[in-house]
Amino acid sequence: MAGSVEEREVYFEFVALGNAVRVSAICSVTGVEVQVIGPAGAARHDLERLALRKLVKRLAETNAPPLATSPRGGGFTV
Repeated sequence: MAGSVEEREVYFEFVALGNAVRVSAICSVTGVEVQVIGPAGAARHDLERLALRKLVKRLAETNAPPLATSPRGGGFTV
């Protein structure tokens, strides 16, 4: 299955909203974006993983090539 997973990046954006944080996950190839909202005290990794899973599901619904489900680090904070 490794050959069918296209290599691409996922960009994460974190925006503080009071005691919550909005996390956007954006596919670098398709430009598809999803957002999740969680508590500001939640672990950053957990919020990234949740946003990534939602992005993978959205890409599957749009018949886009599959995306690896484990983030490889990197990203940036805006």
